[in-house]
Amino acid sequence: MKTNKSFQKRLKVTKNGKIIGRRPGQNHFNAKESGRSQMGKNRTVSFNFDNKTRSRFLAN
Repeated sequence: MKTNKSFQKRLKVTKNGKIIGRRPGQNHFNAKESGRSQMGKNRTVSFNFDNKTRSRFLAN
């Protein structure tokens, strides 16, 4: 199965092997949101993949 390159570019593997990235759908339509919720949308989240999914989204 091919690696999903577009999604791979949005992820980062940390030194300890955790996979982090931003939640999807947080980039626009934020004008009505409060400042607190806008700042919260900038945070990264940790992804928990099983081995099959990890090989699909990450090349290494």
